[in-house]
Amino acid sequence: MQSNWRFLWIHLTLLLALLLAVMPLPAEVKLFRPDWPLLVLCYWVLALPHRASIGTAFVMGFLVDVMVGTVLGVNALGYSVVTFIVAANYLKIRNFSILQQALLIGMLLALYHLLLFWLSHFLTGVYFRAAYLWPVLTGMLVWPYIFLFLRRMRRQLKIQ
Repeated sequence: MQSNWRFLWIHLTLLLALLLAVMPLPAEVKLFRPDWPLLVLCYWVLALPHRASIGTAFVMGFLVDVMVGTVLGVNALGYSVVTFIVAANYLKIRNFSILQQALLIGMLLALYHLLLFWLSHFLTGVYFRAAYLWPVLTGMLVWPYIFLFLRRMRRQLKIQ
């Protein structure tokens, strides 16, 4: 029972990230909103790859698609691609410093946003704007705090 309770904390953090992704913000701030679900998912894939995987990423991406109102499957595919890259290289990424991880997360977020743009452009005719990449920068800046907070929580609760 104790193991199930600890496993529930992973899902609660992912649920909180989903809530942060759809929380109403002013239009000026909305452009800079980090991709909370993807950042939290990347942490859990790095820390516990046997608990969070590509399937979890697909479900999270699908939930983001439903909650945000984008074309179904676009975020699911983007989350799955980024999670696959993180899961395939988690042993290497764990050995990076937090700043190196933030740079790598920034590149993965850029890949995610460019893949999202490409799919959206192909499906709905959206055009690229430079402001489309602001969440990459804010995600890079927020990553060390997310990493340290979730690691502390994981160690204190002994989530394995």
